[in-house]
Amino acid sequence: MGYLLDADCFIRAKNLHYGMDFCPAFWDWLIRKNGAGKVFSIEKVGDEINAGDDELSEWAAQRGAGFFLPPEESALAAFGKVTGWIQSQSYESSAISTFFQKADYYLVAQALSGGHAVVTHEIPSASIRKIKIPDVCVGMEIKCITPYEMLRYERATFVLKVAGK
Repeated sequence: MGYLLDADCFIRAKNLHYGMDFCPAFWDWLIRKNGAGKVFSIEKVGDEINAGDDELSEWAAQRGAGFFLPPEESALAAFGKVTGWIQSQSYESSAISTFFQKADYYLVAQALSGGHAVVTHEIPSASIRKIKIPDVCVGMEIKCITPYEMLRYERATFVLKVAGK
């Protein structure tokens, strides 16, 4: 099982806890885990990140399709399953329309088709006005975790170098 990261994982990391200027180990860890076949995102998330004009968009552009995966052919059936589940719920039509236009829809479908866990900061919501990733993951029986849970499961460590060693 691999991990598919939502856009907010990258954006919050850059803006808050793992700024590229003071915690490069986090970004290096993502690259290493991607090379090991464990950590990915999807093309649509890459597009959202690349829409910004900052160091994160530069970092994402350097990763390419090996990190930000294009849709898999096997995801076509998963899109139908996700669509069916969402339409069977009591979400408002505007919430459904919005969800289908966002990267979240593609992220969940690709996780379902590839047997991946979804990694996001989003929390479940009982709202019928907005569809949240964790709610869809529960409905589709997809593992959904926070970035911190992923880091713990993978036993990530970011250790400062000791001067002189």
